[in-house]
Amino acid sequence: MDQQIKDPSIVAPERTRRGSRWRGFLTGCLVLAVLAGIVWWTRQQAAPPQAGGGRNAGPMSIVPETIGKGDIGVSLNALGTVTSLATVTIRSQISGYLMKIDFKEGDEIKKGDLIAEIDSRPYEATLAQAKGQLARDEAQLKGAQVDLTRYQNLAAQNAVPHQTLDTQVALVAQYQGTVEADRASVKSAEVNLQYCHIVSPINGRVGLRQVDLGNYVTPGDTNGLVVITQLEPISVLFTLPEDNLQAVSKRLREGAVLPTAAYDRSGANKLAEGSLQTFDSQIDATTGTIKLRAQFENDKRTLYPNQFVNVRLLLDTHKDATTMSTAGIQRGVPGTFVYLVNADSTVSVRPVKLGVTDGDRVEVLSGLVPGDRIVIDGADKLREGAKVVVRSATDAANPAAAAKGTASGAAKGDGKGDSKDGADTGGGHHKRSEDGQKK
Repeated sequence: MDQQIKDPSIVAPERTRRGSRWRGFLTGCLVLAVLAGIVWWTRQQAAPPQAGGGRNAGPMSIVPETIGKGDIGVSLNALGTVTSLATVTIRSQISGYLMKIDFKEGDEIKKGDLIAEIDSRPYEATLAQAKGQLARDEAQLKGAQVDLTRYQNLAAQNAVPHQTLDTQVALVAQYQGTVEADRASVKSAEVNLQYCHIVSPINGRVGLRQVDLGNYVTPGDTNGLVVITQLEPISVLFTLPEDNLQAVSKRLREGAVLPTAAYDRSGANKLAEGSLQTFDSQIDATTGTIKLRAQFENDKRTLYPNQFVNVRLLLDTHKDATTMSTAGIQRGVPGTFVYLVNADSTVSVRPVKLGVTDGDRVEVLSGLVPGDRIVIDGADKLREGAKVVVRSATDAANPAAAAKGTASGAAKGDGKGDSKDGADTGGGHHKRSEDGQKK
């Protein structure tokens, strides 16, 4: 038989072309698969999430609040610094050795309490010397006055020259001046002797001691002996924008007492309550603010000088205002609005106009009336006309407990149903048994 043998130079290119077409086919399939995956992923990312308030979605769980009436305060917030009404650095007014320190650091002292004593012996000697000088000069004055009386009688009889009388009058005046100077020296010595006993000029708290017992103190000592700071009452200095000055000034002229509260750095904990006293006489041109002072009793020692506090000044109070929780406020295309809960368990968008805010309450000027119910929790996925299911605020605060209670309630209901069925089944068996017995 004759076998047809193909030339290898012809067979090899044909196989190569077949392999190239097969690889091209596989590459095209791979590219199509990659493109399909990219398109699918893009659609998944671009697809909007199903809103809970859609037409085909189930009802959303929300927490409502009923609009009511109440008083709401018009408050001004500011930053302040606690400032003592009196801070005194106790210094010695005389020079001498410190013989006694009659206080402990951190003590609460009263006005007139003894603080320290200085060696008084030199000043006692000076006082005794001044008193002796005074006694001598008083005796000289008395003798000169007696001579003057005698010369006056003799001059009336022309027994002595008038020049002698005039000289005696001048001598008496000289001694009188000397006695007055001696009395002043005695007074000065008595004052210096009193300065040996240093007493507190104010009520306050004693700080850290600056000198030790036995030191030689002088009036020129820079640090003094100790610093006494008044803590009760105490004041807070704070600033407000100049735009608020007219409102504050008007209230003070009317004789109103403006309550002021001091809060800690976080603004969450109230430290003390007081009242506004006054404001500065000029506005700071660099900041456009004015400085005010509020006074606090500080009987619980919650405020200390140079402490940073947040200040809330109650300027006025709006009586019987329509109020709502700030948690129900929504902002979007309609402006400021709320979700109003309708009687058919749906919600509708209601634009509102708000007034002043006091903490977590806000005044409603228009758009709502007392008795309306608004959504304060669960409004993030609501839409106009969405169906809602009302839940309590306790469930909103503890959703795990609510879910647990719901599950336990369902389980309890199932148990009751089973028990009922079992009872009915048992009763049926019992009836059939009785029927069997009757039979």
